[in-house]
Amino acid sequence: MSHGFALDPQLAADTTAVAELPLCSVRLSADRTYPWLILVPRRADCVEIIDLGPDDRAILMEEIATVSRVLKELTDAHKLNVAALGNSVAQLHIHVVARDPEDPAWPGPIWGKVPAQPWDRLERADFTARLERVLAEA
Repeated sequence: MSHGFALDPQLAADTTAVAELPLCSVRLSADRTYPWLILVPRRADCVEIIDLGPDDRAILMEEIATVSRVLKELTDAHKLNVAALGNSVAQLHIHVVARDPEDPAWPGPIWGKVPAQPWDRLERADFTARLERVLAEA
């Protein structure tokens, strides 16, 4: 882990750890409405992608691509939304959300459309285990 890195408390509260990639922690959103992963580069004091050095930016793009492929494979998503918003949580984090025409926010943004739905404990454990397995093979 990078010296001085600490996961933002809001990200910790709103997500479950899935895997550790060379740069990023991969976390599952607590909202099961949408299959939704969050990548958090383990670098201190990063707010924007431009705060990463060139090598880390290249690694980040590859990790986004890997996580996106895995999420698409596991969910058969129609579309993937990838964004680094950070308006509520300043720490650099990237959302990778599997979208489908049947989801309640389609085709609009997911934020604020419907109340968050918590994961069933067993369902979350099963999905997390599948994610871990496929990420390890990626």
